Amino acid sequence: MPTIAFQGELGAYSHQACHEARPDHDPLPCPTFEDAIDAVRGGRANLAMLPVENSTYGRVADIHSLLPHSGLHIIEEAFVRVHINLLAVPGTDLGQVKIAQSHTVLLGQCRAFLGQHGIRPRVGADTAGSAQQVAAAGDPSVAALASEMAAKIYGLEVLARHIEDHDRNTTRFLIMSPEPLRPAPGTGPVKTTFVFRVRNIPAALYKAMGGFATNGVNMTKLESYMVDGQFTATQFYADIEGHPEDPPVARALEELAYFTSSLDILGVYPADPDHFDGGAA
Repeated sequence: MPTIAFQGELGAYSHQACHEARPDHDPLPCPTFEDAIDAVRGGRANLAMLPVENSTYGRVADIHSLLPHSGLHIIEEAFVRVHINLLAVPGTDLGQVKIAQSHTVLLGQCRAFLGQHGIRPRVGADTAGSAQQVAAAGDPSVAALASEMAAKIYGLEVLARHIEDHDRNTTRFLIMSPEPLRPAPGTGPVKTTFVFRVRNIPAALYKAMGGFATNGVNMTKLESYMVDGQFTATQFYADIEGHPEDPPVARALEELAYFTSSLDILGVYPADPDHFDGGAA
């Protein structure tokens, strides 16, 4: 059976993404994002599932700087609705819980519920790892904030479901492969992801972006980040709607190349139909 690597423990939201997008793949938990990438490069996994952004907290740290040097290609995007649940050892009553442990990001997304029930937050390494620790400790006063998948894996009871403050909290993932798998032009909605650095000329970024506007190409994401810790070296990460062989996209990329010192396409892949704008910049 093929294998898909992800960062975290079994029961993590990345594991949930693997299960939903690739149910025919065995999940391979990895300590870090680098380890998940290395598992694919080293042949221990066929694919990697990597989170890139969350609708509440923005981009996932480090991912955008790892992707250009990963040697992998984006072949698909996947979205997971992040439902947060309060998990405890079986037989626990909600009134017994005094502490909720989880990743700091999840703790920040459940402030209203925790405050209402007088539960103190405790920072854990991650979500599924916190569920694992709660199960091992067997203390009814300490619960975990994690997925229902984690509850099933570690034998915990769900005391409260969907307790997140924001009812649309969603994480976007990218499925990475050693080989590109581009859909043919005209076969459906497509996204193209690329990274670039602009040339050292006045208004280079403004001019580089102009080609997308004049050709009616919708740019859904543009992120900047430092390269090698230097304030003077900036790389940009971008998502656009369309295929590089579509004439408007081809013209926009050609114009972009004129104003850049480097341009690398990380993937051309089907757009999730539920998260596709189909608009113009």
